[in-house]
Amino acid sequence: MKKLFGTDGIRGVINEELTAELAMKLGNAIGRYYLGKYRNFIIAKDTRSSCDLLEDALAAGAASAGMNVDFAGIMPTPSLAYITRKLDTIGAVISASHNPAVYNGIKVLARGMKISDEDEVEIENLIVNKPFHYTVYSGVGRTRVVTSYRDEYIDYVIKTFTGQKFPQGELVLDGANGAIATVVEPVYHALDINARFLGMEPNGININDGCGSLHPEFIGAALGEMEVGILFDGDADRCLFVLQGSRVVDGDMLMAINSRKMVRQGRLKGNRVVATVMSNLGFEKYLSGRGIGLERTKVGDKYVLERMLQTGGVLGGEQSGHIIFLDRSTTGDGLITSLETLNTLSELGETLEGFLKEFPVFPQLLKNVPVSDKKGVMECEKLKARLYELESWRDLRIVLRPSGTEPYVRVMVEGVDSREVEETCQELVELVEECSNG
Repeated sequence: MKKLFGTDGIRGVINEELTAELAMKLGNAIGRYYLGKYRNFIIAKDTRSSCDLLEDALAAGAASAGMNVDFAGIMPTPSLAYITRKLDTIGAVISASHNPAVYNGIKVLARGMKISDEDEVEIENLIVNKPFHYTVYSGVGRTRVVTSYRDEYIDYVIKTFTGQKFPQGELVLDGANGAIATVVEPVYHALDINARFLGMEPNGININDGCGSLHPEFIGAALGEMEVGILFDGDADRCLFVLQGSRVVDGDMLMAINSRKMVRQGRLKGNRVVATVMSNLGFEKYLSGRGIGLERTKVGDKYVLERMLQTGGVLGGEQSGHIIFLDRSTTGDGLITSLETLNTLSELGETLEGFLKEFPVFPQLLKNVPVSDKKGVMECEKLKARLYELESWRDLRIVLRPSGTEPYVRVMVEGVDSREVEETCQELVELVEECSNG
């Protein structure tokens, strides 16, 4: 069982759960585990002020084990995914994604993809059970700053979408004061896409602060008539669209409309989409009505990608906006998702308003219940017994799981009748709280 790594790397409150000491141990373990397999270790980061100290500690640990380190600077997680795949190497991005600046995190990627659970377990074992290892003086790794990696990613995205059609209406983008601010404007400018840019002034502590993917009301208030908003999170691996009134077009909806274009283009291999257990039943109904199948995985975009690779899928993602276009990127990429969706609207001759009118959404509630012992709650016999009883209710779909990144148990209830959904969700929330309090 993993203790340090969650569903999206290591994450925690800076200088409490996530310290320079832990970052150095992680870097050292990465250097020891992958030395000889990869030539260098690339470190990217988002805009949090705490990224600097973690970057230095991570690099010191890796170099002391003999791994050469490249500092790529501030850039989105998918930028690092692109570079590690292109160079056939390993890297880490320092980011806590959608969380506020009090948190930070470290995600490790190899050859464009998040490392496997098995590798995470091995790295944890090195951190916890083995002493810190120093290589001999002649084998110490070197460090250098490489600013060109971000430009290589920008060039790749521009080249991929040059010549494609985009709507002419004006857009409003919210960059969450995060890493997307380093890449989005040159890309949109090169592709002649008109947009107003908000949340693009990071100061080290304002990342996701009342803006970004968890705060659609920020951009919703700024939208004029007929304008469309686009949201990113702190490390720009997720994307959501917003309409006037702060109505969110979520990841299920974005995958649904993009799947139709991809079928037309012959890109949707096997006519299937991969999503998680959290995706709305309405999404499944929408796809099946168009001859497209849906496969579900456990929560986490790394598990979505694993299933895509196993089945030959090209489109997959999460309701939260992590969407993988596997013929474009090996990870969720907010910038690419925005461009694919804008191109889809142009190719299909549709508006998001029109699309939403025909997209069915089943009543679904998601509650995050704060707990002190996630494992203890999940093993609570009273809770397990009630969940077993509810399995026989045909009109309800329930997902209850511990968060992989935060001290919560997440309760999701979905069904046909909204009142039944609300009552069942509230019952389970109270049960989780009861189990948490002993």
